[in-house]
Amino acid sequence: MHCPFCAEEDTKVIDSRLAAEGNQIRRRRECASCGERFTTFETAELVIPRVIKSDGSRQPFDEQKMRKGLMHALQKRPVSLEQIDAAVLRVLSKLRGTGEREVKSRLIGEMVMSELRDLDQVAYVRFASVYRNFQDIAEFRSALDTLDAATEQSPA
Repeated sequence: MHCPFCAEEDTKVIDSRLAAEGNQIRRRRECASCGERFTTFETAELVIPRVIKSDGSRQPFDEQKMRKGLMHALQKRPVSLEQIDAAVLRVLSKLRGTGEREVKSRLIGEMVMSELRDLDQVAYVRFASVYRNFQDIAEFRSALDTLDAATEQSPA
């Protein structure tokens, strides 16, 4: 690690601690040359697959875009920010778990809908109506029937 004060390469770690709920390591370092101390943070760089859009274009995954979609569907619904954060983390974990370098946007949408179905049924229908581009009431009815069937099968 280069010293930010004198650019010397020889620095030593004098203290290490977990930070950010165990997701980072905070290291206190000292430069062997100038004696200055500084702090660094290490995090694991976990690769999220690139997204293949329905038009065939590819773009980097945007967590904020996914979070914004969830928040929009959950607007004025009794779901806490902690529940939303947990849902986002589950989707990210599933994406990393695919082991793929690229995934279709459809897969991400289905993962988000699955999370919404568990969080709030109204938000699920809101999201599904936009995501699946419902054209008439029959498509809404079909989504509601699917939701009812899933609710009846899950243990209460």
